[in-house]
Amino acid sequence: MLASLPASKRSAVLAEIRQTRAAALLYDWRFWARPRQLPPPGDWTTWLVMAGRGFGKTRCGAEWVRASVCGATPLSAGAHRRVALVAETAADARDVLVEGESGLLAIHPPGFRPLYEPSKRRLTWPNGARGVLYNAVEPDQLRGPQHDLAWADELAKWRHGGAAWDQLQFGLRLGARPRQCVTTTPRPVAVLKSLIEDPDTAITRGSSYDNMTNLAPAFIQRIVRRYEGTRLGRQELNGEILEQAPGALWNRAAIDDLRRRAAPDLVRIVVAVDPAAGSGERNDETGIIVAGLGTDGHGYVLEDLSLRGSPHAWGHAAVSAYWRWNADRIIGEVNNGGEMIEHVLRTVDASVSYKAVRASRGKAVRAEPVAALDEQGRVHHVGAFAELEDQMCAMTADFDRAAPGFSPDRVDARVWALSELMLTGQAGEPRVEGL
Repeated sequence: MLASLPASKRSAVLAEIRQTRAAALLYDWRFWARPRQLPPPGDWTTWLVMAGRGFGKTRCGAEWVRASVCGATPLSAGAHRRVALVAETAADARDVLVEGESGLLAIHPPGFRPLYEPSKRRLTWPNGARGVLYNAVEPDQLRGPQHDLAWADELAKWRHGGAAWDQLQFGLRLGARPRQCVTTTPRPVAVLKSLIEDPDTAITRGSSYDNMTNLAPAFIQRIVRRYEGTRLGRQELNGEILEQAPGALWNRAAIDDLRRRAAPDLVRIVVAVDPAAGSGERNDETGIIVAGLGTDGHGYVLEDLSLRGSPHAWGHAAVSAYWRWNADRIIGEVNNGGEMIEHVLRTVDASVSYKAVRASRGKAVRAEPVAALDEQGRVHHVGAFAELEDQMCAMTADFDRAAPGFSPDRVDARVWALSELMLTGQAGEPRVEGL
């Protein structure tokens, strides 16, 4: 038939075919994907994509959802119809899973693209399949709804990881073969470790280096070359799960056991600030920790607001936390900053209550009495604080001699906060009450 057309029309038809095939090829994920970005064979329930930053985990999850809900044509049914889309926060669900560069809207061909209704947290595909957005900050969102498919992003960072994951599992009960995909940079948290040990989990591992040709040169120069070979680099780039350092003052299992979803009534709340010496991207973070003393006499870590930024940025963060939590006092370490901390805070808000503290010993020595409180089961994290807990489990008794160049500012702020709430002493040297 094509041969019977005049040469001019035949050329036009061939050009159109080439354009159509080129457009189809653009959305053919199996053509573009690396082998480890495709779902593994087998009768698994959970596909765990555990890889470093920049591996392409988000694209894996989005394309897996697309392949699961879409049929051969826009109106034909796929294998699944009710999808839970769960991210760490509501903003992540919107900005990463749906609207991101590798999110669901971007990776669908135009005719298959779902309708996104932000106010309803809902995606609706042309064939009637539906996805609903959830976040791990509010685990009870997942109580009740039923699904036959789920995509959980950055599970290892979920603040209420265990509770949100449990609710997701209870709702994954529709259809003949409900399935879920988890895309995450690994951390040694209990929910992820139990998932790895589950025989119904198929695991894909990968690193940032697998996708190096598609990463920005600035990322390679600034992040990869800076952190490769370090403990943080092994976790964030290589996708390795790292347990605590030998002889660490804190234990991950104990932190998990003592974790709470909520604090009791609090008799006192403080915001502790451990300022960085500078504000550039290569400088240390400013540790900002909010903690409270419960009516049960236990300490509760409520929020980690640590950041790498200017004095203006951390000052506003600390003062904002002071008022938001109705705190009694802001505690600031003045060894490096002198009068600077109080000046920054007073510039933001002159009415805040402030107390300066000064250390005469190293970080590890100051940390040991607080670590003893943790060991006694008297300190609890309300939710999960991954970066803080990583620092805690990297600090050993000989830290001050053995770890030059690494400043655990989050831990130091935690130590100051809990010392103020639960320890007493003189000249900055705390002692444990009742010991």
